[in-house]
Amino acid sequence: MACRINSPIRTPLNSPCFPAVHSRQNACVYNNNILLHSPSTFHSPKVSCSNRRRGALLVVKSQTATEKRPVSDDRMLVFVPPHPLIKHWISVLRNEQTPCPIFKNAMGELGRLLIYEASRDWLPTVTGEIQSPMGVASVEFIDPREPVTIVPILRAGLALVEHASSVLPATKTYHLGISRNEETLQPSIYLNKLPDKIPEGSRVLVVDPMLATGGTIVAAIDLLKERGVDNKQIKVISAVAAPPALQKLSEKFPGLHVYTGIIDPTVNDKGFIIPGLGDAGDRSFGT
Repeated sequence: MACRINSPIRTPLNSPCFPAVHSRQNACVYNNNILLHSPSTFHSPKVSCSNRRRGALLVVKSQTATEKRPVSDDRMLVFVPPHPLIKHWISVLRNEQTPCPIFKNAMGELGRLLIYEASRDWLPTVTGEIQSPMGVASVEFIDPREPVTIVPILRAGLALVEHASSVLPATKTYHLGISRNEETLQPSIYLNKLPDKIPEGSRVLVVDPMLATGGTIVAAIDLLKERGVDNKQIKVISAVAAPPALQKLSEKFPGLHVYTGIIDPTVNDKGFIIPGLGDAGDRSFGT
C-alpha cells in the first residue's frame, strides 16, 4: 500500500523544511527533535524535503520505499494518518457552513479514528482459550486491569473524545479545564480533576483539538508529569496542529507521540491556526 503526498506548506523561504506525512517506520526530520510519521504502510518510506519554490510555497513530498532507517527514542513523533475518512471529517470541520450538530459529530468521528490509530501496538493484552460454538479457540483480549487514562481538555476536547469508549474497552477519564487569555495567549487552569498520583506505567491520552501556540497542551502535560507520568507514556490527540505548538512540545517533552488529523502552516497574532477550523469549542457547542 503506497502513500504519496505532495503538500504545499506556506513558510518563510529561509525557514527549515517542515516535513509532510509518511510511513510510521521512518521520518523526515524537521529539526533535531521532531519526526513526522504516517502509519499507512508496512514499508519504510523514502522521504525527500525539497526547497523548490513556487512563490512563497515550500513543497514537501513523501513516497514509500523499502529501506529502513532507525528512529530515535529521544525525538518527538508526530503521526498524521492518511486515511480518507480522516481527510473527510477534517474537510467537514473546516467548512464554515457546517452547522453545530454536524460539526460536533464530525469531531467525535475524527477523534474515534485518531484514537484507533494511537492505540495501535500500545494496549496491554491477555491471552487464553475459549470455547466457540465450533471448538476451542486461542484468543486475545485487551487487559481490563490496565485502563487507558483519558484527559480531555475542556471544552472542545469533550467533542473529540466523545466516542473513545467505542474504541477502547477499558478507560478512566479525568477532565482538565484550561482557558486561554485572548490578549496574552497564556493558559489558565480553571478545573483540574486529575488524581494526586497516576499509577506508574499508565497509558495516557491527552485530547486537545487545536495545537496552536502550544500553551494549553504544555500546561496539561506539565500537570501529568507532576503526577509521575513519563513522556513516552503520553499520546496527544488533536484535530489540527501547527508548527509553534509542535516545536514547543518537542523541546519540552522528548519521546512524546502526537496524533493529529492535519498540520496547518501558520498561527495568526490572535493565536488561531490558519486555515484551521475556527473556535472548536464554540462550533461544537454553539456558544
